Amino acid sequence: MTTRCLGVWVAAGLAALVSSAALAEGDPEQGAKVFNKCKACHVADEEKNRVGPHLVGIVGRPAASVESYKYSTAMQQSGIVWEEEILDQYLASPKDVVPGGKMAFAGLREEEDRADVIAYLKSAAP
Repeated sequence: MTTRCLGVWVAAGLAALVSSAALAEGDPEQGAKVFNKCKACHVADEEKNRVGPHLVGIVGRPAASVESYKYSTAMQQSGIVWEEEILDQYLASPKDVVPGGKMAFAGLREEEDRADVIAYLKSAAP
């Protein structure tokens, strides 16, 4: 392995650690504000579906598991478990993570916004 390749691997590893640290340090109060962009379709504090499924207890839950919601076939077949890392990826670009899914939202570009929303979703869980 060349020094250049090793440097790329080290940089990629550091980026992953920084990303994980950002997820761990999200601000739930700020996340509640960012979540306002999601409220037209989702709620996080009660088991009530809207255009999208409720997000109560989403962290650690398998995708397409709210029985009272009709998910797309793509989401049903995704095999996703909503851990923080995959939530971060999905919130960044839903269509890239679940092509053919129903979510119309384009995504949250800012990593900090995603970390904050994830922290909010975790804090809103019963």
